[in-house]
Amino acid sequence: MAAKVRHQLFLPRSTSERLVELARQPGASKSDILAQALTAWLDRQARSELDERFGRRLDRIATLLERLQRDSQIELETLALFIRYELAIHPPLAEDDKAGRAAAARRFEAFLAQVARQVGQGRRTLDPGAGQ
Repeated sequence: MAAKVRHQLFLPRSTSERLVELARQPGASKSDILAQALTAWLDRQARSELDERFGRRLDRIATLLERLQRDSQIELETLALFIRYELAIHPPLAEDDKAGRAAAARRFEAFLAQVARQVGQGRRTLDPGAGQ
């Protein structure tokens, strides 16, 4: 059991009377009641300080994450609609259309190279001024 330190304190009469009343219950003592109350108060103060220090930052991070999630959903929906549109307007190539398949492969490789360049340079097609 941890060593206890004696403290002398002054309480308002009404608080003192309430403490005496609580301490009359079996298994309760004034020291235990005051120790529990002080511990609870100190814990609340520590939580309040943490909220002050980190609450605004966490709120900003949560807002940014919500915005990222929304933007990702918009991007995915845009991509899905574009793919559906492209598939709807372009008929599939015939199995024996080697020239068409070769042209499609070249266009796809050019597309991948362009994506790699944009990502490598940290540019985005939809950023303002990106088309210049």
